[in-house]
Amino acid sequence: MDDDSAQPPARRRGVAVNTAIFSLLTGLSRIAGLGREILASSYFATSGAFSAFTLAFQLPNLLRMLVADQAISAAFVPAFTELLDQGRRREAFRLASTLFFVILGGLGALAAAFVLLAPVIMPALTGDSFTPLLDDLTVGLSQVLFPIVVLLGLNGLTLGILYAYDDFTLGGIAPLVWNLVIFAVLIPLRQAFDGPDQLYAYAIAVLAGTVAQFLITLPRLRRLGFRLLTRVNLRDPLVGKVLRLMLPIAFATGLINFSLLINSVVGSTVSEQAPRAIDAAFRIFQLPQGVFALALATVLFPTLTRFAAARDLDGLRASSANGVRQLALLLIPATAVFLVLSEPIVRLVYEHGEFGPQSTDQVSEALFWFAPALTLTGVNLLLTRTFFAVGEPWRPVAWALVNVAVNAAVSVALAGPLDIAGVVIGTIAGNVVMVAGQVLDLRRQLHGFEGRRTLIAALGMAAAAALAAGAALGTWAGLDDVLGRSLAAQIASVGSACAVAGALYAAGVTLLRIPEAAQLWRLVSGRARPAA
Repeated sequence: MDDDSAQPPARRRGVAVNTAIFSLLTGLSRIAGLGREILASSYFATSGAFSAFTLAFQLPNLLRMLVADQAISAAFVPAFTELLDQGRRREAFRLASTLFFVILGGLGALAAAFVLLAPVIMPALTGDSFTPLLDDLTVGLSQVLFPIVVLLGLNGLTLGILYAYDDFTLGGIAPLVWNLVIFAVLIPLRQAFDGPDQLYAYAIAVLAGTVAQFLITLPRLRRLGFRLLTRVNLRDPLVGKVLRLMLPIAFATGLINFSLLINSVVGSTVSEQAPRAIDAAFRIFQLPQGVFALALATVLFPTLTRFAAARDLDGLRASSANGVRQLALLLIPATAVFLVLSEPIVRLVYEHGEFGPQSTDQVSEALFWFAPALTLTGVNLLLTRTFFAVGEPWRPVAWALVNVAVNAAVSVALAGPLDIAGVVIGTIAGNVVMVAGQVLDLRRQLHGFEGRRTLIAALGMAAAAALAAGAALGTWAGLDDVLGRSLAAQIASVGSACAVAGALYAAGVTLLRIPEAAQLWRLVSGRARPAA
């Protein structure tokens, strides 16, 4: 079954069906991920030991973003798919096999070097608030966790092969399996350790989950007829092309993880609790980001690419600018709700077990200051996709580097006087600069970017969101006073406040006749046209 004339399995499902399946599974995995965060926080709160785990996990997690996920999908899948569609099946398998061994060898060597050098690297990332015992814990946890980089790099490749065969189901299931395995391992294994060393149970659970999500892809690859070839071709031009494309795509799309690592490193100079408090807030911040920004950018990217391929600058400009306004429509109200309800949201989500009021105060402070960055990071994601569509992936990389530099400089400058708030404000500053830079670049390249129209729409959305947020705060305060703070009461008060905010915001943007509201409804109902 290796002949070049063999064709890939027929693609039976349409884009809409694939998107619906992937979105459903992704939603379930995010719910499971939030459940994992709640469970871990109930065990470890915002302790210094949990901050040690946070720092130990973020470095391999950053590399995961750079070598797996969107980088593999964007760089490898098109080349592999083209070979399959041309009937060059064995060449496609050789390309995938070569990359498999390149990833295994390169990341394996990197992981081995890190395990040896962790006692030097990790203490350099921790601040004065970390005691020698916490430094030792950070080193040990990182040595357990770093091998996940190899597994996740290979998993990114195997999922990319499945995507090329129009099989998106496992791509949605894999993160869900990862979270479920962590639950299954962490809960019983924690009892085998004492004190801060219980975080080793969490690290081992993460490693086990990563092994599981890689292994579940292998039987499906076998059923599709894929074979790993031992004779590889390192001189294949496509291998070099894929690796060259991965670098700019990985850096631009992995920007948020650079920011999170900076926040944790600088946060460790504030207090031993700060890295975990910031990370816990980020997990809530990421929910609307993942649901709305990533979904909309994914849906619009093929349209942007078609306009760019046809050299239709008017269509590309209108579609990208319209996407920015649609993102703003979704993320501005989420920003407003986080600003007024950060404390009750954090209390509802996290305040269980060992996670007490002091931890709630720290995490809610971080979430409050993360909120203004929500719309900015979403817009940056879409603008980055626009540069990818026009074939200039290095432009967003340049602005991402500026973002990282500004983020680090502002966080370091403000961490002393403002503590956690100062650390997170760096994220806002970096994203402001990146949005402004990318918009100016696109204005020059596309001969405009509908700035006046976007500003007017954004001001209308902000006005509607402000009224909705005020009503949400009043609703929560009234119900909180009457119902108290049992779990059921908190669900009722926070849920009702969010529902009131959503209804009033929808009414507000409709009364203001903001066109993007109607456009977005047509988009989600399947009746949208590609252009603005």
